[in-house]
Amino acid sequence: MFAVFFQHRNFMFGILALLSASIICQIVMGVIYRRLIWETEHMSTTTDRSLQQLKLKFSGCRKINEKVANVPVFVDKYLSGLRIGRVPLSVIKHLSGQLMLLAVLTAGIGACLGIVHNESFLHIAPFYVISFVGLYCYFAVVSLLDIPGRINILRINLIDYLENHLANRLEQTDADMQSIAPADKAALDKHRAEPAAKETGSPAFSGPEIEELEKLLQELLT
Repeated sequence: MFAVFFQHRNFMFGILALLSASIICQIVMGVIYRRLIWETEHMSTTTDRSLQQLKLKFSGCRKINEKVANVPVFVDKYLSGLRIGRVPLSVIKHLSGQLMLLAVLTAGIGACLGIVHNESFLHIAPFYVISFVGLYCYFAVVSLLDIPGRINILRINLIDYLENHLANRLEQTDADMQSIAPADKAALDKHRAEPAAKETGSPAFSGPEIEELEKLLQELLT
């Protein structure tokens, strides 16, 4: 019975390759978002480069503008820019769906060619079977991974950290710097005043001592 599936082996291998690539794309995205969710739960000690850049960018924007007006939009821009190497995750998501559609299209072309060549239903049935099984596996993986749900969790974690933790920490740092600034300024003024006092202070020799030095110089010169 399984020999029927290999009667059109080129079509079958092509369909299986497309299905596998489509499912692998979904799994890769699920793993990446799961790792990022774990990292956002340890944002203060995260080693993820993209999250570190997000923190630096948020701190820089806040120093320039004193306040980030819309943190959710700031986070959404970060999420839309996530990528693997140079390939954005949004492209991988669309690629996964396109590969699945291409697999179904390939199965349909194989079935049509079988009908054109007057093949029996038994020889055409494998194309329908592999299409239905492939679609079931694809949507099962998509449902188990729940990419939209993971993106939403990641978004909530990032907004919570930026608004309730990092922003408060930056405000406290600014307050500490403002409280320290007057003391530093006073110390700097005192430090600048010391050389001036030394320059305008009492001379190294008194008046009688200067006269004696002049007499000694005159005797030596004569």
